[in-house]
Amino acid sequence: MSVGQGLLPVADRGRVRRAALRLVRADGRAFTATLLLNALAAGAGLVGPWLVGRIVDAVRGGHGAGAVDRLAPWILLCALGEVLLARWARLVGYRFGERTLARVREEYVERVLALPASVVERAGTGDLTARGTADVAIVGTTLRDVGPELLVNTVQALFVLVAVFALDPLLGAFGLLGLTPIWLSLRWYLRRARDGYLAEGAATSEVAEILASTAAGARTVEAFGLRKRRITASRDALETSRRTRFYTLFLRTVFFPAVEVTYTVPVAGVLLLGGWLHQRGAVGVGAVVAAALYLRQFTEPLDQILMRVEQLQSSSASFARVEGLAQTPGTDTSSPAQAPGADTTGSPQAPRRHTVPADDRIDVRGVRYAYERGGEVLRGVDLTVRPGERLAVVGPSGAGKTTLSRLLAGIDRPGTGAVTVGGVPVAELAPELLRRQVVLVTQEHHVFLGTVRDNLLIAEPEATDAGLWAALTAVGADEWVRELPDGLDTRLGEGGTDTDGSQAQQLALARVVLADPHTLILDEATALLDPTTARHAERALAAVLEGRTVIAIAHRLHTAHDADRVAVMEDGRLTELGTHEDLVTADGAYAALWRTWHGDTAEQP
Repeated sequence: MSVGQGLLPVADRGRVRRAALRLVRADGRAFTATLLLNALAAGAGLVGPWLVGRIVDAVRGGHGAGAVDRLAPWILLCALGEVLLARWARLVGYRFGERTLARVREEYVERVLALPASVVERAGTGDLTARGTADVAIVGTTLRDVGPELLVNTVQALFVLVAVFALDPLLGAFGLLGLTPIWLSLRWYLRRARDGYLAEGAATSEVAEILASTAAGARTVEAFGLRKRRITASRDALETSRRTRFYTLFLRTVFFPAVEVTYTVPVAGVLLLGGWLHQRGAVGVGAVVAAALYLRQFTEPLDQILMRVEQLQSSSASFARVEGLAQTPGTDTSSPAQAPGADTTGSPQAPRRHTVPADDRIDVRGVRYAYERGGEVLRGVDLTVRPGERLAVVGPSGAGKTTLSRLLAGIDRPGTGAVTVGGVPVAELAPELLRRQVVLVTQEHHVFLGTVRDNLLIAEPEATDAGLWAALTAVGADEWVRELPDGLDTRLGEGGTDTDGSQAQQLALARVVLADPHTLILDEATALLDPTTARHAERALAAVLEGRTVIAIAHRLHTAHDADRVAVMEDGRLTELGTHEDLVTADGAYAALWRTWHGDTAEQP
């Protein structure tokens, strides 16, 4: 799956195997200890059936109850040793699983945070949510429970087979031959399971995406009468999810009954063959009994292995979806990346570079851009923004102003043409370098769960307390933060202190101060705030703008009036560029906008 299709990638089998090996190597000592303890536990479990065979032979040889009394305590000791060693092995295995799960979660969060905003928007939050919750939970269950259990049972099964061959190679070969139907059933299942579980995971993501988007846009759905359409879309997604779940259920209902029926074949075959060999004096009764007990004992770990293999198919599909995030350009430079996909415009998703721009000048040259489901939004835009300049971008709704701001901020890349800062394409700058160059401030301001300090350190992890207080002071937020119970360490959001719109924006602007970009792009940053809150926010914004290049997407023309230059967008083109006075004098599109807006404001009481 390509990123350009609006879907996040899924890792192939090879990448999943390499990722699993990387996780094992990260905690190799614990993994080795788990294997060793499992081997010791399995070895202790093999002694019991062998001793039973010795007892049978001793009784048949006329040694009486004395032989039983001598060997029986050893059977008990070995059983106790097996229990203790298996418990220890599980403890070590569970610890290995939890530590590994923590690494998986940390890697996932790091990769999500490194995703380009345009990729997140096109993929949808439903897929990210499903991968970060349901898929990670399934991987966690595997690491915590399935993995250790599978190791225990695999070692036990191997030791049991070796013990049967050690008793009599012919009995061992015949018992192994009796497992052929299980092998055939397993192959049939494995050829179909991964694709089935991947389809189930994708369907689950689609359901999550539709529910999330419907809930987030509830007012829009209600205003435009889209209720029936959204219900239909939800039902279609649920039906697809139902079909994929029923398919994986079908695989299990065929696989497990076939396996259960086959369990008795090796035991029955060894007893029949062993009886025939015993009649000819080729093998003793004790060996036949021990071999039958071993194979009967073998069914327990084998049954557990097959159950865990089934769970591993689901987990492998989930891990492929979690690990697939590393294939998104810009998220994982440590591992080999696949060939880049194409974005919505058809331009390649080039990896972000660490080239440092030569200066603060921004150039837009011959830029065209089209969204995935629509025509061209920008049609050959040329623009130069000089360092320290205040540029207002105006025009009617749908003219391409917001799209241009996203290209300038490096969120999207142009289909053709180039947007550069200091000669370097903005969209190719590494995230940590990009936020030092250009920052887009929109109408949405998010307060993250955590402390005030956590909310600020996102922008500059190395900032000191003095730097944090300086940033808060610059935007006028220091007073209310000092009044909080624990100051910078006060928890915000659910379970902590609530913030209003003005405080949320002040925190967002304080992050801008800490990032210290040379250029700010404002897309009506205070448009959604009430008048009182907006006045506070605008005062804070004024402090942040001081000494920086400012590109303002202006819907209210007083912003354009105060700018150094005004750029007029119409139907995806830059039609006018100049000072406010020059454009009003030219009596063009901007002059018409100014007269209309000024006339509307003059009528206000």
